[in-house]
Formats: sequence, C-alpha cells, structure tokens
Amino acid sequence: MLGAAAAVAAGRTATAQTKAVKNGRLKQSVCKWCYRDMSVDELAANSAAMGIVAIDLLTEEEWPLLKKHGLVCAVGSGVCTIPDGLNAKANHSQIEANFRRLLPAAKAHNVPNLICFSGNRRNISDEEAWENCALLLNKVKAQAEDLGVTIIMELLNSKVNHKDYHCDKTAWGVELVNRVHSPRFKLLYDIYHMQIMEGDVIRTIRESKDAIAHYHTGGNPGRNEIDETQELNYKAIAQAIVETGFQGYYAHEFIPLRDPMTSLRQAVELCDV
Repeated sequence: MLGAAAAVAAGRTATAQTKAVKNGRLKQSVCKWCYRDMSVDELAANSAAMGIVAIDLLTEEEWPLLKKHGLVCAVGSGVCTIPDGLNAKANHSQIEANFRRLLPAAKAHNVPNLICFSGNRRNISDEEAWENCALLLNKVKAQAEDLGVTIIMELLNSKVNHKDYHCDKTAWGVELVNRVHSPRFKLLYDIYHMQIMEGDVIRTIRESKDAIAHYHTGGNPGRNEIDETQELNYKAIAQAIVETGFQGYYAHEFIPLRDPMTSLRQAVELCDV
C-alpha cells in the first residue's frame, strides 16, 4: 500500500503517462516559476512524459538537472533583472560581465537563448534607451554569434504587471533588433503581455516573425489556463506561429488554477497543431 508521500507523487505524475504531443510542429517548453511546489526534477519528469522538450527560465546551476530527462533549458536566466536592465548605462558593467560568463556556459549546456530585459523607463526617453541597449548589445553580440547562443529581450506589459517597463510594445523591440542587426539578438514575444498592451496578436506575429526567437503563453485576463476561460484563441495563434516557419521554442507561462499537470497537458494538446 502506498504511503502518503508516494500517493501524492503518483497523483502528480498520473496525468503525464502518455504523450500529449502528437504532431510536434512546435517545440513546446514550460516555465518553472509557474510550478513553485514542484522541483525542477519533478517538473522535468512530468514534462518529458508529455512530450515537452524544454524548460524555461532556469539558472545556470539548474541547467544540468534536465539532461537525464532528455530536456534542455530553452531560456537561461541570470543576465539582469526586469527593472534594472540595458537601457541604463549604470547597469552595463555588471550586465556585460554576466553576459561574458553566461554565454559560454549556455553553449556548454546546449541552452539556446539567454534572456535580458530593457529595464524600467525611469524617465529615459525611447531614443536614449535604444542607444543604450544597442551600445551594450553591440559589445557582446560577436561573442553570442561565435557561440551560437541567442540573446532575447522580453516584451512585457507595463499596464498590469510591470509598471514603467520600457520594452512594452512590439514595435519598440523590433526597432532595437533592427539597430543591433545580429542574428543572435531577437525578441521574446510574450503573448499574454502583448495582448494586454496592443492585441492584434496574429497579425503582429506574422509581420514581426523575423525579429522573434521565442514565445510565451498565458491566459488573459489573469495569466491562468489558456483554455475557454479566457479571451485568446491559442489554437489559432499556435497555427499562425507554425505557418511563419518558426523553429524556436514555444513555452507555457501560465499559473494553473486547477490541477497543474492536467492544465499543462491540456495546454500542450491545444497547441500541438
């Protein structure tokens, strides 16, 4: 007879016994922070069983934990924080040092992307922010290119979750991508955040596809399940992304309100177009 701890563990893996991925046209990932009660190892085991191929937003120390499950970390963290980013020169010395250290480590652990952030506005103009961000990115882009690791800046909403964040519109991010002009600097298009800021998700994805290296999901309003309880049609969005020829990772970043692994499985199946 199962003990209490074993019974809980069995229940947490029961929804992940068969593959949820059938088509596999999108390489699906999942963000660890949304599952705070699960260890990296536990989430990786469940994810691998579903057909998820990666986990997002892990630190350098966590990257090796995925290997035994056949997964990779799709997006590594540790370059900078959301409010204190590349738009302020005062942050550049520390951020550059972090890039110099993490880019080779990412290559060694098959981490394809490192995340960075614009930082909060703090009365910095758009032009000054573009110049400052490009100044730092131009210093490190050659190293990223040589190593084959992509630096991605996340688009976040400044209306609900990240007040005063600078890179809060797709057009702003695309302008920075154009200024840096490197195959190893792109955007992380967070569908939840951009639905809040600008909507028109599918058209924007199609028009900006060359500037986007990674996607995050999330239901709006609330950043919960991406099902019929919210306003976005994720099956149509996933289909549109596939039709752009996207070859990167597509990661689930919603906070489940129901059984977490059941909700994750449903999301994976929904987006397996």
